[in-house]
Amino acid sequence: MRRREVISLIGGAAAAWPLEAFAQQSERVRRIGVLAGGGLDADDLDLQARIGAFQQGLQQLGWTNGQNVRIDIHVGAADADRIRRYAEELVALAPDVILATGAAAVAPLLKATRTVPIVFTNVIDPVGAGFVDSLARPGGNATGFINFEYGLSAKWLELLKEIAPRVARVAVIRDPEISAGTGQFGAIQALASSLGLELIAVNPREASEIERAIAAFARTPNGGLITTGSALAIIHRDLIVGLAAKHKLPAVYYRRVYPAAGGLISYGPDVIDPSRRAAGYVDRILKGEKPAELPVQAPSKYELVVNLKTAKALGLTIPPAVLARADEVIE
Repeated sequence: MRRREVISLIGGAAAAWPLEAFAQQSERVRRIGVLAGGGLDADDLDLQARIGAFQQGLQQLGWTNGQNVRIDIHVGAADADRIRRYAEELVALAPDVILATGAAAVAPLLKATRTVPIVFTNVIDPVGAGFVDSLARPGGNATGFINFEYGLSAKWLELLKEIAPRVARVAVIRDPEISAGTGQFGAIQALASSLGLELIAVNPREASEIERAIAAFARTPNGGLITTGSALAIIHRDLIVGLAAKHKLPAVYYRRVYPAAGGLISYGPDVIDPSRRAAGYVDRILKGEKPAELPVQAPSKYELVVNLKTAKALGLTIPPAVLARADEVIE
């Protein structure tokens, strides 16, 4: 190739390639790992929205995948062995920081490393799970964003009584193997007596146990249902929503995915927002800050979602005050 042609080629490329891209080529490309647990598959729209929000947040802070940062994404869904294997693989890549969604992803990562910084989202009780020393001072290599504070759980009971005043008994689905299962139930239990409600804890470990427990509970009238936050509840969300419809149980859930699937009503944090905020923590860590110095943060956005079609099927009229507060009404 002649010298003139080489100069012409470089000049044309420079015109089409922004100047900042040249600067990025001289920088060290940073590496970010992403490990998703919590019962969501790779094709789940909710998970895709979270990862998309995280990447968008990074880009707004100057980090573009394929240019000055490389993002390795692993989705473990509900397979504990796969999540553990992915955790080990990600740590072996020696990333600068790892984003972990759900407690099921955080636990194996912390077993695999106590040095690689970890930013978590959608974790209910990181202190109780031993992920951090305290919310204000995490103390180790992990920090991030919790799902909600336990006090929120009592609001589910208030909401259930508001939309279904005749309810006298409430089944509460919880995961007994995680500290959050006890914590959420405790907050609900503290309010139940003042509302004159009887609580029944449902502690399933598999689908058949959920079916048997809900069927037995529904034999007595004036029952209602609350589903607390856990990976188990996400894995079996379609089953739980279907059982509530089959047995005509007014039910309150902790996130939008349930009324979107036909559940009655949900109140809880916006689960996409923490992923966007996590990008800010990742940015700070890439610039030299330590997870131990970054406090664990509570949600900043909550949403109330009502499915009017399901309410009609249950013979319920949602009070105007509830509809006025709703962020979304599904018709």
